[in-house]
Amino acid sequence: MNWELFWSALGPIALGGLIGTIPVALASFALGLVIALFVALARISGIRVLSALARFNISVIRGTPLLVQLFVIFYGLPSLGLLIDPWPSAVIAFSLNVGGYAAEVIRAAILSVPKGQWEAGFTLGMRRSTSLRRIILPQAARVSVPPLSNTFISLVKDTSLASLILVTELFREAQKVAAFSQDFMLIYIEAALVYWVICLGLSTAQNRLEKRLDRYVAH
Repeated sequence: MNWELFWSALGPIALGGLIGTIPVALASFALGLVIALFVALARISGIRVLSALARFNISVIRGTPLLVQLFVIFYGLPSLGLLIDPWPSAVIAFSLNVGGYAAEVIRAAILSVPKGQWEAGFTLGMRRSTSLRRIILPQAARVSVPPLSNTFISLVKDTSLASLILVTELFREAQKVAAFSQDFMLIYIEAALVYWVICLGLSTAQNRLEKRLDRYVAH
């Protein structure tokens, strides 16, 4: 193994993860959760039109490949006069994708909270929106942490697709180094190791968050 190349390539690849992959993943996940919450609430609402639109959104997102969604936004929208730079294109595509998958997670988490918790809020004089915000969502958050964490970890790995629309992130940096050195096996294995380390850190953070949210669970 060419250790000199390994260590010299580690800096650019890790930097690509720090200033490229992580920001894209965080921005996309945050925006995706907002989308998912609204879609989930629309999905369980008694308004048929909203529920139908939410189901349609989820069906489209989950039924089409992420790569196709990314290409539609970056390469397709310009034909309609909407030219979006690579970075925001990636964030929009990833956010919509997260929103489609996370919406069902949030919906299931909300429905898993016992109905008695709603009744307790009404007994205290809370409105439905207040009960949802102060009683239901904190408990649903604990239930949804594991699947949402897995969604975020998958998102971190999926950001490698952004290299196809010229976003500078971890994998694109690895491609540059590999093309220059011609040692593709070593560099791509190194990129995989960096992704693995990032995911291990995220898994540790997930476990700590689960412990903190335990206090919100009704026993």
